[in-house]
Amino acid sequence: MLTANQLRAARGLLDWSQGRLAEAAGLSLPTIKRMEGDKGPGKSAAENVEAVRRALQSAGVTFIGQDEPSTSGGPGVRLKGEAE
Repeated sequence: MLTANQLRAARGLLDWSQGRLAEAAGLSLPTIKRMEGDKGPGKSAAENVEAVRRALQSAGVTFIGQDEPSTSGGPGVRLKGEAE
């Protein structure tokens, strides 16, 4: 499950605005803002979350899950090629 923090961090790694992510994912800016807000992507439609995930992954982001042994700090993100 993606978190709002992961989405914001992924955009930061790519130097993307919320508008750029909305465009890449084919979603509205208010949808991206809601997903990055207090309620997080868990309250969004599954297809919208998947569209955001695909857009960020296509741009080179790798999502690190809560349960992955490579991290003890919880969920995160990194760019492909970094520490892989």
